[in-house]
Amino acid sequence: MESVVRFRMEGVRLDQAVAEACGVSRSRAQEWIAQGRVQVGEKVVEKPSYRLKGEEVLVVPPEEKPFVAPQDLAIPVLYEDEDLLVLNKPAGLLTHPAPGVYTGTVVNALLGRYFPLQEAERPEEVRPGIVHRLDKDTSGVLVVAKHGGALEALARAFRDRLVMKRYLALTEGHPQEGTLIAPIGRHPVERHKMHVGGVAPRYAETEFQILGRAGPYALVEARPHTGRTHQIRVHLKYPRAPILGDELYGRPSPHIPRQALHAYELRIPHPRTGRFLEFRAPVPRDMVKAWGALGGEWPEGIILEDPV
Repeated sequence: MESVVRFRMEGVRLDQAVAEACGVSRSRAQEWIAQGRVQVGEKVVEKPSYRLKGEEVLVVPPEEKPFVAPQDLAIPVLYEDEDLLVLNKPAGLLTHPAPGVYTGTVVNALLGRYFPLQEAERPEEVRPGIVHRLDKDTSGVLVVAKHGGALEALARAFRDRLVMKRYLALTEGHPQEGTLIAPIGRHPVERHKMHVGGVAPRYAETEFQILGRAGPYALVEARPHTGRTHQIRVHLKYPRAPILGDELYGRPSPHIPRQALHAYELRIPHPRTGRFLEFRAPVPRDMVKAWGALGGEWPEGIILEDPV
């Protein structure tokens, strides 16, 4: 229902009047005015500094609440039973909604087909069945719980480190093999980044093995033993071997338009039986082609998508 307010305060700025009438901040009121959502009388006024003349009527339509709706998105399914769903997430797809991004996520694909529609005070909190996440431009194995009991059991398995995660990455530089223990916190200046040390650092451990070399580049297997945000990307940057194409922690690459990081294998205890299951997602075409362009060869046993 729209807000209709009468004002008798001559000379009051429009943004101040809207803020007071609707109980919002001055900046939010200015956004509404700039968007053409505020009428003075029957006329839309888009100037926040407009001064009221006297007895006027302001009309402010209600702000539409963002909604996470189901979408038909093509996400390959590696395994499914009554308790869990294992997906091969493509690169470029967010795992769950984020502020201002409520479409084109794994959650959108799950809603309607696997889960009833859900509403939350903040749409980014709609995360049905999501046990863990992959960064938007990281591809690979993603497990989803199909009911509350499975979600609790899988979350416990991740928390107790009963889950084996194996990633493949292409790096600029050769990282040191073995186990790296380096706490990760928020970057002290660039808050959208993580950093070894950083603000409020937490214990982080990753095991690295080099599977192949091509000049200054390497094909690296990474096994994270903890689950910190951007952990593998940060731990590879730390010894100066950033992931190929990682613009946040390295630099762009002409060989691949995203960070060359793939969640290749996941080993988890089944939430109902406790029996361990293993899932592998073929290395996607863009990484296959990038490693070939660099002169690298794939080891035997690694499952690849057809690069053609």
